[in-house]
Amino acid sequence: MRCVTGTNLRSVTTSPAEPARFRSAVDAMNAATVRPEIEVGPIRPPQRLAPYSYALGAEVLHDETDRVPEQSEGDAFGRLILLYDPDGDEAWHGTTRLVSYIQADVDESLAADSLLPEVAWSWLVDALAAHGEPLTALGGTVTATTSVRFGDIAGPGRAHQLELRASWTPQSDMLTPHVEAFCDVLAYAAGLPPAGVARLQR
Repeated sequence: MRCVTGTNLRSVTTSPAEPARFRSAVDAMNAATVRPEIEVGPIRPPQRLAPYSYALGAEVLHDETDRVPEQSEGDAFGRLILLYDPDGDEAWHGTTRLVSYIQADVDESLAADSLLPEVAWSWLVDALAAHGEPLTALGGTVTATTSVRFGDIAGPGRAHQLELRASWTPQSDMLTPHVEAFCDVLAYAAGLPPAGVARLQR
């Protein structure tokens, strides 16, 4: 497991002028412990969605090899955005909102499964429930797409992708479990084996 520490991340994203609750929430996000296959770090947050915002980007790392594969076997990345409004937002049912986005390449058989959207949504619901922090107003969309390349364009002829967009309102400033749940979903989408289980090398 790898710990994403908040010391260096916090110094470039928060200031004493920001509300203590917001700074506490940012620190909690950066205290998350995630799988070593997932790299997490701060990214530029949206500026106009809330008075205060912070964002983490996450990406599934490729196995180290001697060559770059001609076709990727599961690119997956995402972002988790913290929005904070001290005055509250009626649509959020609170002062804090988490907004997530995940995109992952999937194989053709999974992309063809008509139940893929329901299964992907259950990954998020189950991961949040497993980490045990209360939340409300959970909503989102799951989209499965197929892209077909024509002509002189590099890459596989067909590519299948899964996109999950969701947002929810945490009921406390303890956001560490929410980050960990988000990274669990990213791992599911990327097809990683369960934590602690090694993937057989070909």
